[in-house]
Amino acid sequence: MAEQTIPPGAGDHDRGGGRGVEPARPGAGPGAEPKPDAAVVRDALGVGVAVGLSGFAFGVTSAGSGLTALQTCVLSLLVFTGASQFALVGALAGGGNPFTAAAGAFFLGVRNAFYGLRLSQVLALPRAVRPFAAHWVIDETTAVTLAQPTRRGARIGFTVTGVSLYVLWNLTTLLGALGAEAIGDTDAWGLDAAGPAVFLALLAPMLRTTRERAAAALAVVLGLGLLPVLPGGVPVLVAALAAPMVLYVEGRVADRTLRREAR
Repeated sequence: MAEQTIPPGAGDHDRGGGRGVEPARPGAGPGAEPKPDAAVVRDALGVGVAVGLSGFAFGVTSAGSGLTALQTCVLSLLVFTGASQFALVGALAGGGNPFTAAAGAFFLGVRNAFYGLRLSQVLALPRAVRPFAAHWVIDETTAVTLAQPTRRGARIGFTVTGVSLYVLWNLTTLLGALGAEAIGDTDAWGLDAAGPAVFLALLAPMLRTTRERAAAALAVVLGLGLLPVLPGGVPVLVAALAAPMVLYVEGRVADRTLRREAR
């Protein structure tokens, strides 16, 4: 099926005062109907606020790993990808080499580059805006954007999610870091578990298929199994091999099934 081209001015108000019908964006499912702007904003704010508040846990975890409040806040401002940030400070807290910790965080953040390839087609933003928008290409903005059936809705969802999440994430990061410094020993309060708990809470809803659950389970086995024998941060890198391993096994099983059916 050929992609639909959204003409300039689509979705503008018609002469009767009602909003014109905007064609579905390229890649939207068949029969997708436009959502009111208010509904898109509501959904985007819900995601931005819910996830943005977890920045407090990152601030506490980062401060507990030995980073200062300033270093913690700069990390949130410039990196702004929760999974990578938690992985970095978690590896540092475990005594890992800073370069190894940074490598693990980098590999976790590579997925955002693939998100960007998809969102560039959906949003079709002006070239001058793209470098700034790229900083907000993360799991949550991608999910909200791709859930919208029209380009107008996708742009609103991306912008509202990005702004609300960025502001709240950095604000709560600051509060968490300052609070951790005031408390002192975060381990004594059990706050060192806040980071992993939030990470698991964000990850769990994404594991919808058997393949994804198998990859996650194998990653846990690899990460925990190698933790006592490898330097801090390295088990995270090895655990990343779970995904290609599961895909390889799945491919072999599918190949065998096809051969049996062909006989």
